[in-house]
Amino acid sequence: MNRVFSRPQLSEHFADALDYVSLVPEDGYLLKHLEDGIVQVEAFVRALPPERLTTPHAPGEWTVQDVMQHIADDERVFTYRLLRIARGDTTTLPGFDQDSFAAAAGANGRTLDDLWEEYASVRRASITLVRSLPDEALTRRTDANGHELTARAAAYVIVGHELYHLRSLRENYGG
Repeated sequence: MNRVFSRPQLSEHFADALDYVSLVPEDGYLLKHLEDGIVQVEAFVRALPPERLTTPHAPGEWTVQDVMQHIADDERVFTYRLLRIARGDTTTLPGFDQDSFAAAAGANGRTLDDLWEEYASVRRASITLVRSLPDEALTRRTDANGHELTARAAAYVIVGHELYHLRSLRENYGG
């Protein structure tokens, strides 16, 4: 049986998160969408010629491998937030600078196989954590970077963030 996770309310996340949350199908099958993301992203990146993975579609933009690393890094941050919130920790959680993360990551110097192993491992860990959460943990909240955030909203942001970037990659690289 598929567990259903109700969509977070606007009061459960920062305003910009709606860009991500709104991309998640309204069926509540969050675990399925986390699992589907692995398949969708791998199919997309493996279909691209290797030279497209490390060449930005436009000057100053991230490459496909930069985006993959960014999704994994962002997911780690949001999974950490989700864990802290779900466990009842109300400590204010700091933000992070995605551009400095990307600049320091060195994604384009890695092989696709190596980067993919990290990407899929991060996602499997997220799935395991989300699956383990009792219902009452999902509505716990704290301040994350100056905004209220629930564990449920953090999980939805993870799914929607990947969908957002996969849509962008398809628009910029075809597919």
